[in-house]
Amino acid sequence: MGSEPPGTTGIASNTGPTTTATATGPSVPVPAPPDSRLIDSAVYTRGHRCASPNSLAETYQCLHELDDAMAWIGLYRPNADQIASLAGEFRLHSLAVEDAITAHQRPKLERYGDTLFVVLRAARYDDEREAVEFSELHLFIGPGFVITVRHGEAPNLAAVRRRLEATPVMLARGPEAVLYAILDQVVDGYAPVVAGLENDIDEIETEVFGGDPKVSRRSYELIREVIEFQRAARPLLGVLNALSAGSTKYGTEEELQRYLRDVADHLTQVVERVDGFRHLLQNILTVNATLVSQQQNEEMRSMTAASYEQNEEIKKISSWAAILFAPTLIGTVYGMNFDTMPELKWHLGYPFAITLMGLVCLGLYLIFKRRNWL
Repeated sequence: MGSEPPGTTGIASNTGPTTTATATGPSVPVPAPPDSRLIDSAVYTRGHRCASPNSLAETYQCLHELDDAMAWIGLYRPNADQIASLAGEFRLHSLAVEDAITAHQRPKLERYGDTLFVVLRAARYDDEREAVEFSELHLFIGPGFVITVRHGEAPNLAAVRRRLEATPVMLARGPEAVLYAILDQVVDGYAPVVAGLENDIDEIETEVFGGDPKVSRRSYELIREVIEFQRAARPLLGVLNALSAGSTKYGTEEELQRYLRDVADHLTQVVERVDGFRHLLQNILTVNATLVSQQQNEEMRSMTAASYEQNEEIKKISSWAAILFAPTLIGTVYGMNFDTMPELKWHLGYPFAITLMGLVCLGLYLIFKRRNWL
């Protein structure tokens, strides 16, 4: 089983051959179309592949014919009939079967008698969209069989199968060796995600102090991705701890226990770094809010200063307008030339008017100057 898309070459068929009649002769066998849901099925003895059945029925038959054999069946989004067939052959619990069909489960480990049901969430980081893409993987681990059910393109289980087949000593340890190898592949797949998140956080830190207005939205969206990643990675620690706790009870080999502890160490580092990312992004949002507030305060201060300067200019203009209005008013009154105006025939009328204009202007100037309008 691997990450190759459904419909590619090498996919096993879950149906038998069909026949068709020709116009010149009897019916001849025609290969049935491949079943895209059965990615790979293999039977192993002592760590070596001894059969590659083309259907679930052939896999069951090989297991019955061979002693001390292990089947590894890889499925991609199987239908209900295939799951029901596997459940009947390997006596899978109905609750686990229901979960495997519906998917959308959190990482967990459940034991039903001598069968383990494990749910994992593999992750891949899309740097262009700054989004973590998750794929769900279900595993049934029991005496003599491993069933992997993928509901996404990750992880690359074909690489896991090749690696184990290249080391028959490891594969000969049975289904638990396959489980631990898959766990290692999933956890190793988290490393590029962590690197991608870290790179984007570094970019956001630069943007915060560069005044980019989009940094708040980008930080918030990245926090959401980090939280989703936490939901995928953190529960897996509980799965590994449960496997480690049951190692002695169920007689897990010491070498596999060491392998499990190594996977747990790597996962712990991932979880700790992701926790740090979440706190760092929250701090970045806080710092950005502070910087935005400071920028707004600076803008308000600048607007206030500009308004103050504008008011001062208005005061000066208004003061000079009032000063210039006084002689204009006096000149207008004495320019009406009415006969009944005694000042018109007064010899001192002109000096009086000029003196009055000057006194009014001087008085207004002193008043405005005292009030700092001029």
